[in-house]
Amino acid sequence: MSLDAKTQTAMLKAIPSLRAFAVSLCRNSDRADDLVQETLLRAIAYIESFRPGSNLEAWLFTILRNNFFSDCRRRKSLVEDVDDKLAETLTVLPEQVGWCIAEDLREAMRKLSSQHRQALALIGESGLTYEEAAAICDCEVGTMKSRVHRARMELASYLSGGKKRGRDATAALELRAASHAA
Repeated sequence: MSLDAKTQTAMLKAIPSLRAFAVSLCRNSDRADDLVQETLLRAIAYIESFRPGSNLEAWLFTILRNNFFSDCRRRKSLVEDVDDKLAETLTVLPEQVGWCIAEDLREAMRKLSSQHRQALALIGESGLTYEEAAAICDCEVGTMKSRVHRARMELASYLSGGKKRGRDATAALELRAASHAA
């Protein structure tokens, strides 16, 4: 397959979703932009391996995720630049209340496992279906639903001031939520 106009248009339409997913993985917008750019370059370079009729967006998400993990492995062997640390300490945080709420959410997301954070990013931020997210993560649809549910429960626990809950406490929260719904 070659890069035809239809495929190119589909790739362009996927950029906002790819960027949102990359930001959720990297937690840095500049690094996320680089990751999306690298993803698109690799997708174009290996467009012949894309099977026509399959889900292009899922294929792009898989490339992005694999690039991210490869980049993480490379970065482990590098020494962190001292100047970057200094620049972070020189920033002035805004005083708005909304910023605090966003920071609380960001902190709670950092506490989630990478699988749960990834599941929430694919379903919640990117708007993918459970089937598409499961294909990207190479797992069953039920596993993806379970990850999203557990991630939401843990996130709610963190945001309500609790610590990470065990299975018993999570089950109790699920029962309470079900009783309120009934």
